[in-house]
Amino acid sequence: MTTRARVAIVTGAARGIGAAIAERLARDGCDLALLDLDSQACAQTAAAVRAAGRRAEAITVNVADEASVARAAAEVQDALGPPAVLVNNAGVLREKTLSKMTLEDWQLVQDVNLCGAFLMCRAVQGAMKQAGHGRIVNLSSIAALGAFGQANYAAAKAGLIGFTRALALELGRNGITANAVAPGFVATAMTEGVAERMGMDFDAMVAEAVKDIPAGRPGEPEDIANAVSFFADARAGFVNGQVLYVAGGPRG
Repeated sequence: MTTRARVAIVTGAARGIGAAIAERLARDGCDLALLDLDSQACAQTAAAVRAAGRRAEAITVNVADEASVARAAAEVQDALGPPAVLVNNAGVLREKTLSKMTLEDWQLVQDVNLCGAFLMCRAVQGAMKQAGHGRIVNLSSIAALGAFGQANYAAAKAGLIGFTRALALELGRNGITANAVAPGFVATAMTEGVAERMGMDFDAMVAEAVKDIPAGRPGEPEDIANAVSFFADARAGFVNGQVLYVAGGPRG
């Protein structure tokens, strides 16, 4: 009898860290639901997952919208089966100092980074409870410890840590673990966008960031994917409510 692969959902899976996580989980033997606002951009991620011999579905979703999340969760169930792993990676940045930050800047970051994780967890927890097993991994950030010009992002990422720990307490009895990965500086399209908005050369930004990283290099998406893989593994059932800083040095 063939054992069916675990189904993993990764939000923000079109590129960068999300794509790397999806590809790593595919190598770990998972089938992947790739959720993103830009489903076309997920095509390359889906192709990489299929090249690893796993099933993949690219699904358009706005994680900040309750109805959109409900539809996406139903699509995952219909196309791949009940999810065993959920990785909340979708996120946005709107960096400004407090005096320049608008309510829209604040609310958008909370809606996508924090509310999106809440909506996704709520949408899949029923299936995980029914199965008596589940892995939830939320992507926080070292910004949760405080970041200049990112009060909105820092608040959302710190909120994710508290949310994760609360989930661990609530869902642990159902065989569901909830943990968080908090990346440090990672060279991605998102951080390139920050440099562009700041009018700064990206290579110069990387060089400046590396000065504060004991490992002497910026993070790569695969570094984060490896940490997520650990938390998502079926053997990590006694690791719950934890935050792993993947930042090239001690944090927290």
